[in-house]
Amino acid sequence: MTATFSSRHALTTDGRVVAIRPVSDRDEAALLAFHNGLSDASTYMRFFTSGHVSGEAFVHRLLAGLGQPGQGALVAELGGRIMAVATYSALADPAVADVAFAVADAEQSHGLGTLLCEHLISAARAAGVRCFTADVLASNARMLRVFSDIGLPVRTRRDHGEVRVDVKLDGGDVYLDTVAGRELLADVASLRPLLRPASVAVIGASRREGAVGHAVLRNLVKAGFPGPVYAVNPHATEILGVASYPSVSELPEVPDLAVICVPAAGVAEAAEECGKAGVRALTVVSAGVTGHDQWERRLRAAAGNYGMRLVGPNCLGVASLDPHYALDATFAPSLPPVGPIGIVTQSGGVGIALLEQLRRIGLGLSAFVSTGDKYDVSGNDMLMWWDRDPATSVAILYLESFGNPRKFSRIARNLGRSKPVLAIRSGTSDAARRAAASHTAATATPSATRDALFRQAGVIAVDTITELVAAATVLACQPLPATTRVALVSNAGGGGVLAADACSAAGLELPELAPATRQALHALLPDTASVANPADTTAAVPPDTFAACLAAVLADPGIDGLIAITVPTAVGDLDEAISAAAAGNSKPVLAVRLNQGATVELVGGRLPAFADPGVAVAAYARAAEYAIWRRAPRGTAQTVDERAVAVARHVVSRALARSPAGDWLGPAEVTELLSAAGIPLAEAALSTGPEDAANAADRLGYPVAVKAVVPGLVHKTDRGGVVLGLTTALEVRSAVQELERRFSGQLEAVTVQRMAGPGVEVLAGVVSDPTFGPLVVFGAGGVTTDLTGDRIARLAPLTDLDAHDMVRGLRISPLLFGYRGAAPLDHRAAEEVLLRLGALAEAVPEIAELELNPLVLHESEAVAVDARVRIVPREPVDPFLRRLR
Repeated sequence: MTATFSSRHALTTDGRVVAIRPVSDRDEAALLAFHNGLSDASTYMRFFTSGHVSGEAFVHRLLAGLGQPGQGALVAELGGRIMAVATYSALADPAVADVAFAVADAEQSHGLGTLLCEHLISAARAAGVRCFTADVLASNARMLRVFSDIGLPVRTRRDHGEVRVDVKLDGGDVYLDTVAGRELLADVASLRPLLRPASVAVIGASRREGAVGHAVLRNLVKAGFPGPVYAVNPHATEILGVASYPSVSELPEVPDLAVICVPAAGVAEAAEECGKAGVRALTVVSAGVTGHDQWERRLRAAAGNYGMRLVGPNCLGVASLDPHYALDATFAPSLPPVGPIGIVTQSGGVGIALLEQLRRIGLGLSAFVSTGDKYDVSGNDMLMWWDRDPATSVAILYLESFGNPRKFSRIARNLGRSKPVLAIRSGTSDAARRAAASHTAATATPSATRDALFRQAGVIAVDTITELVAAATVLACQPLPATTRVALVSNAGGGGVLAADACSAAGLELPELAPATRQALHALLPDTASVANPADTTAAVPPDTFAACLAAVLADPGIDGLIAITVPTAVGDLDEAISAAAAGNSKPVLAVRLNQGATVELVGGRLPAFADPGVAVAAYARAAEYAIWRRAPRGTAQTVDERAVAVARHVVSRALARSPAGDWLGPAEVTELLSAAGIPLAEAALSTGPEDAANAADRLGYPVAVKAVVPGLVHKTDRGGVVLGLTTALEVRSAVQELERRFSGQLEAVTVQRMAGPGVEVLAGVVSDPTFGPLVVFGAGGVTTDLTGDRIARLAPLTDLDAHDMVRGLRISPLLFGYRGAAPLDHRAAEEVLLRLGALAEAVPEIAELELNPLVLHESEAVAVDARVRIVPREPVDPFLRRLR
């Protein structure tokens, strides 16, 4: 192929892992065997004629054209056997290509044609093809269905017994959603042998107590796994009552799942033996493989070549529970009961801690996967599993790295629309932050990038295990709040005050109770009680009165949730009163028991009870924020006009030809690039001396600013490279002469710019991360931007709702909306700038840093007064394709 397409693994609809790769000149024998193996019917559907001659001629033409412009061919293979072939060949118009597919008879109806079509679309788009065309026999229903279901605009024209199909390779979000839907079904199917295996073998099962292989086998047996369990140990015939065999090949049946517990040096060989036997999934508990190149390569190759899903290596194992099924293939000390929580963690230690916390509380588990060194199965896979798993209602993640952040964002956002996803922040320290030239780049710390990813995907991010368990308990056991309006009812005034302070800090509202509610409380409580919000019943009220107060408050239409704060008294136990109020109520109810020893407990299996009002309020606030995100529309991303992209690419190519390693663009290049993208810039002129600058100022109109153009000078103000408020030609000449003296031979030119009128200075910019993509930054601008540190960041592609929230998310945001009687500024123009910046950085990945500082907001416009852009050489990537990865 003329465009780069690397070999990759993909999933068929029945869950098998196949390799998708370009055809090479070494494939002649395999391609001939594939085509000769097609039935007469399949050959006729592909070549419109019977016999093997057409297939053989096609193979020879295909191999002869390899590497030619406009030609592309992919195969799908498993275990070295070609299962399907797809090709495209450009026509007279290089943007249009003829396309054809062939699938082995035994492999039809498993989605291979569709899978190859998706990858061929990616390869062809990368080569500049924008339309596929094909002639298909009208009787070839399967191929016609591949085209009609692909998710792209399709036009068909019937001519006697043939159908001409044209597929436009640009379907936007419809295509992305269609691909994601197919991927989800295939991924779930591929994980069934891992999480719902019919049989399990423990390779390296040990008779020695304390050995990992002994612990895994013991847990499998103890949990009551419903299917056959086998031990593989050449030195034993029975372990823990389980029959043991010398090798996988000697087992009485091929297990769905093999758990490998052998020393690191033997892991790859064990995996290869499993692959040859037909095992579908591996969990490699063994540590020590990663870091040894040969062992690592062999393990990865075994999983890929034989189509096995792989968890680990260096992991705690996997578990899957429901009322009728129990798989505990871990060496954890114990598991929680069956329940709604799914966990995926890269850290075995964090996994054990979470399992123990859930077990202590009584909050149940649906699935647990410790990914360890994460060679294959990842958090993304588990999010897709939980999307289709009715037993899971809350997903918990502990991720130390993101192999595919864009895919994570799409999958997590999709799952989050129906089930909450929680994550513990890890690696939040920015001590290793690189020295950044622009303020925007300095903002793009690892934690800022990760937090932007979580926020846009709707992931509920916390910093500690305690916060995680608290939020998970609320989300698993209580309905979501309709709004942030909550009531506090306490029998201890001090507890109510602490909770009220926590609500204020967490952004929860404490609205006044309705008159009817206050009247009901007055009738129930002594005169010394408070019927405001928070309500203080006093400590002397009995349980039935406290229950009636809770019922009255929950019936208030202006209240959408309740937190009851109590201390024990001799009058009676209030737990039952709170549980009764929560039972069957559509509004969330939490308890705070100030005498409680544990941080979080479950009362009656459904009522979350906390020892600290602050922890309870924080958990409630996270549930409320998640509910708001879930109800919000998705928003619409903006794209850059193709002509603007062409101009931008021309500017970048020219600059990289001058500086192959990358550099800051010059003022003229910055203007050309940003103007093409529709970014509003203050009127300016580039001048080469005092007289030229004075003439430019006369043309622009006074007052003006003069800025030095010096190689490597990014922050001009810090070096005295900016002179403001010049009102005459004489002042301009003098300013330029002073800059010439100050920079002694380094001054290449000066920029003369019309001074912007009064407004609010903000910063808008983009910094591109090779893994996460462009990060768009908005904040307080001007020379004090670093002093205030008032900035917010979101990942591209940015939606209109993202931009809306960014403009309103700063401490200085009130200044943009008419603060203290001032006229509101054009905040919509700021939103438009952010959208354009994100779209430009998506379309031109060579933009490493782009900063507008200041961007001055006026009542009717936004104008960038200073702009800088740094570019680096990068492989151009179609933004459409980037969102598929």
